[in-house]
Amino acid sequence: MVCLDKRWLKAHGVDPNSLAGLVSFSGQSITHFTARAERGIGETQPVIDDLAPLFHVRKDAPPILLLSGDRNLELFGRYEESAYFWRMLKEVGHTDVQIFELQGFNHGNMPQAGFPVLLRYVKERVKA
Repeated sequence: MVCLDKRWLKAHGVDPNSLAGLVSFSGQSITHFTARAERGIGETQPVIDDLAPLFHVRKDAPPILLLSGDRNLELFGRYEESAYFWRMLKEVGHTDVQIFELQGFNHGNMPQAGFPVLLRYVKERVKA
């Protein structure tokens, strides 16, 4: 959210476009389950409103790397959320967004496979 919805960092005098990038580890692209629970909305009822990163997709966002566990092991369709988020960023013309599905890893252990991908991603950015 802080990378896509400019209001959150604006309060601190920071432009999100100045960030080197965003790396999401199995992040929620729809409205977070905590916000949905506060409204009495169930865990399997998707909501995309101004509290959802998907609501704020934009072409000029910093580079984005989306990491998710295996779609058959991930929490509440998290891979599919990430895939839709990736697609919508592409649809608005964002040119530097990647997605990785970490086969065999679930929501809890996907960082084990995700950290090497993150390090490679950062090293590639530093060279550029």
